[in-house]
Amino acid sequence: MPEHFFRKEQLDSIQSFKEKLDNEHHWPSVYMFKFIVPKGKEDEVKQLFPGKELSTKSSSEGNYISVTAEVFIQSSNEVIQIYQEAHQIKGIISL
Repeated sequence: MPEHFFRKEQLDSIQSFKEKLDNEHHWPSVYMFKFIVPKGKEDEVKQLFPGKELSTKSSSEGNYISVTAEVFIQSSNEVIQIYQEAHQIKGIISL
């Protein structure tokens, strides 16, 4: 999303996250995404990673699904873009 869609606090938070990613990873690199979604929303998460193999696990009562994706990422910007897209999924929790 273009920067003008975010408040200053959000931009500062995104920039801070980007700096942490760049300090901890050498791009390109494999990056692990982990999300928890209400049951029935896991396909929306899978759409964030077309053609990639994802692992899923149901919660003890079956109301939530954890989705894990380990994918080859080119840059911190790509990680941030995926998280921003994931944020559009109702009820998602990013870990």
